[in-house]
This record gives sequence, C-alpha cells and structure tokens, in this order.
Amino acid sequence: MRDTKERLSLFWIFALLNYLYADVVALFAIVGSPNLADAPHLPPWALLGSAVLMEIPIAMIVACRLLPFRANRLANIIAGAILTLVNGFLTFVPPLVGARTPALPEYLFFATIETVCTSVIVWQAWTWSGIEAAVSPERIVRQPEAGITSA
Repeated sequence: MRDTKERLSLFWIFALLNYLYADVVALFAIVGSPNLADAPHLPPWALLGSAVLMEIPIAMIVACRLLPFRANRLANIIAGAILTLVNGFLTFVPPLVGARTPALPEYLFFATIETVCTSVIVWQAWTWSGIEAAVSPERIVRQPEAGITSA
C-alpha cells in the first residue's frame, strides 16, 4: 500500500472497529452484572459527547479519501490528536493520579491499541510529504512511453 490516503483511511477503520468492539464488550459486562441498578447511567451530555467522538473516526474514513493533500494532512493531525488525547486522558491519567477508574482490563487493552493507532495516524499525517501527494498512483492514467499501461 503506497498511497498515504489509503493507509490513513485503513488506520481510521482499524481504530473505529476497536472503539466499537470495546463498547460492545463493556455493554456485555454491564448487562451481565448481577444488579443492573448499580450499572453506570450516563447523562445526556455524556452520551452526546460520546456520539461526537465516535463521529470523528467515521468521518475521517471518508475524508482521508476525498480531501486534497493540505486539508487531509491537517484534518488527520487534528482528529488524531484529539482522539489520542481524549482516550489517553480518560483511560490512563485517572489511575496515575490515584483516582478510581471503572475501566475493565479488556477495555484498557482496547484503549491501548486505540491510542497507539491514533498516534500512528498523527505521525503518518505529520510526516506525509507533498511530493508523495503530487505523484500519487491516482494521477497515473496511462503512459505507454514509460511502460505504464494501467494504474
């Protein structure tokens, strides 16, 4: 896979699937608890915040394919940094400062993978050169004199 747009889109799909599966596992733990009344109940503002955070990787899957180089690079850096910081602070900071965290061990596993993935997205976007974007495989149509007959 030589195209950075394709690679970034694939990383966003990978991150999104990890976010979703971690939520499914957390729901299984809540539904399987002996007393559902003790299960955490999120206020509407927290649910809205979660929806906005989940929309970012969903939108970035498409944005990586459609945006031009400069906007694409900037969007990936900003979106990746936001999700890396939010996920990192919500998952790893509370235990470090002595606060009790409701995170399950399997959720910490997923959160680590998600944080690494979004960090890789930021790094890939940060080091993405404009030269590569200008010579992307999509721009090669057909050049028989160069020995290229298909993209």
